[in-house]
Amino acid sequence: MNKEFISALDQIEKEKNIPKSLLLDAVSRALISAYKGKNKANDEELRVEIDEKTGVIDVLRIKTVVEEITDPENEVSLEEMREYDDSYEVGDQAEFPYPVEEFSRIAAQTAKQVVVQAIRDAERSMIFEEYKDRQGELITGTIQRAGSGPVYVTLGRTEGIMPLNEQIRGEKYTQNARMKFYILEVRNVPKGPQIFLSRTHPNLVRKLFELEVPEIRENIVSIESLAREAGSRTKMGVLSTDESVDPVGACVGNRGNRVQAVVEELGYEKIDIIPWVPDNDEANINSALAPAGVEKIVFDSEENKATAIVPDYQLSLAIGKEGQNVRLAARLCGVKIDIKSHTQYYGDGEAFENEAFGVELDEEGFYKTDSIEDTRETAESDGQSEQ
Repeated sequence: MNKEFISALDQIEKEKNIPKSLLLDAVSRALISAYKGKNKANDEELRVEIDEKTGVIDVLRIKTVVEEITDPENEVSLEEMREYDDSYEVGDQAEFPYPVEEFSRIAAQTAKQVVVQAIRDAERSMIFEEYKDRQGELITGTIQRAGSGPVYVTLGRTEGIMPLNEQIRGEKYTQNARMKFYILEVRNVPKGPQIFLSRTHPNLVRKLFELEVPEIRENIVSIESLAREAGSRTKMGVLSTDESVDPVGACVGNRGNRVQAVVEELGYEKIDIIPWVPDNDEANINSALAPAGVEKIVFDSEENKATAIVPDYQLSLAIGKEGQNVRLAARLCGVKIDIKSHTQYYGDGEAFENEAFGVELDEEGFYKTDSIEDTRETAESDGQSEQ
């Protein structure tokens, strides 16, 4: 060890922001391990100290103070130690200088490899500490590699991974493009921290609005509910704690500049913002089914289900393309929603069940997309309008 080595550590500390003491500690432990590896018969307990300024090595042999010595390599008598210091007691640890010639030869072979590995380990640890509490946050990154599988994203000193199922269908990820991502999960694995990103998570929309709308950051406006089909459409219910602040207007912004910024970031995904009324499912369902108008809502509290009656000519509008409008409305309000036209509900009853129009509900009460095409064809043949 010498001053040139210490100078190199100083430079690493400055460039990598890794404490020099951490690197020296790693070198000390590695020197002991390397020495014992070459001298397998030697089971002495050693401690290495490296001067942070000069690089001088001090090697100390550690022995246990005992009444009667049975292991000369690792024990020293109490009588002997009290000749130097009468405060020693049985069981104390005593340290003795150790010849460093052998260590100097080992150090030259070991130091570089140990420092390189220590730097890697320290960087991984620092990155994990930096990101472990950022799960659920918004982050900006640069696309590094993209193909038919995961997308790799540069995030400053580290790299994030966006799995295929977290990518927006049809969205293009070109190299060096900058995008915003939702931090889905941070894992610490042997190869280093893995940061998983998402572009499809509903909270990406929430975080983007928090970024664009000061009233949300200041807790004047809150996003009470959000339902999203990534890349296509989002419905969002907002509430204001200040009567003088219009929550929808705050999110839309002057001439739509705030919502437009979010829409552009999401590749022009449609966003419906509705005023949220606490503990009022009827009002929220009415707003959520927009642009269709609702004549009446009938609730079945036992099944957590609502039947929304709409004008005949707005049936397909309420259901939406491939059932999307009613599906998102149901998720937004947390209620299963069944759509019926005025004639279906008030007409000859049984003859106008949804099944007659080819519309079926899945187990969650959402419309199955493969049955909507038949509904649309029937609606068009009846002269009804479609969204």
